[in-house]
Amino acid sequence: MILRMLSTTLLPVAVLTSGCARHIGKPDVPAPARVERSYTIQRDQLFTPPNWPKSLLADVYVPNGEPPAGGRWPAVLVIHGGAWSSGDRKQVEGIAARVAKRGYVAVNVTYRLAPDSIFPAQIVDVQQAVRWLRGNAERYKVDPARIGAWGYSAGAHLAALLGGIGPGDRLYREDARVSVVIAGGIPSDLRKFHGGTIVPKFLGETWTEQSVAFRESSPAAYVSAGDPPVFLYHGSWDTLVPFDQATDYKAALDAAGVPNELYVLRGLGHILTFLMDGAAVQRGADFLDRHLRDR
Repeated sequence: MILRMLSTTLLPVAVLTSGCARHIGKPDVPAPARVERSYTIQRDQLFTPPNWPKSLLADVYVPNGEPPAGGRWPAVLVIHGGAWSSGDRKQVEGIAARVAKRGYVAVNVTYRLAPDSIFPAQIVDVQQAVRWLRGNAERYKVDPARIGAWGYSAGAHLAALLGGIGPGDRLYREDARVSVVIAGGIPSDLRKFHGGTIVPKFLGETWTEQSVAFRESSPAAYVSAGDPPVFLYHGSWDTLVPFDQATDYKAALDAAGVPNELYVLRGLGHILTFLMDGAAVQRGADFLDRHLRDR
């Protein structure tokens, strides 16, 4: 109800800003041909083993009918935001539905929340979701080599970690990496948050230059050549997660030669970007089609 009221209140602002977007790195080629499929939702699927610290559930959106010629669906892990301390699957049901309509198995996941569980619990949880999905590839007719991740805010941060953590990193799990990342409103470098309460509550400590947790929790710290393609979207007036979290991350991706795009929603802040993200989600789905569906 609150989100609905807020959306109605801010609609005039969204109309005024709807034409104020900039797509940096937009490809010259036309967008891939879209598909439109119906889908079935399998709710409350347990994806953690019996010995996990907390039982965690996911909703799995499966396109109806048979997969395309390859015989397997590509898949996308969908990860909610909420400052790592709140939120649930309902927040990103719209994204999961749009992804499923495009012909992907969408897995809308949960994870342990701070402060009861601090980093790296959250990334370990979503890594387990990817491993579970690969372990159930036959059941859902998923191609285990074509799994992406999509998140907003804290969910974007976790999606980027899934793509960025690589061999040699302490948190790397060989069967948990993804092939494409879609990240909206991303806190990409937690080392820049020297104050406040959100990040310290998530990490269980305050910032210091020597902090291992601040470095290991920052997607920007993992950027390297060979990382999966990344699509970013961010509000230019975002004060909760400053805009330079997106632009500096893009610069790092560019320097490493990682394919990426940045869709800038001018004049929008963090919450309004999430509520009025239709054009960004459409372009993110096009990015998925180019780098995951049609691969």
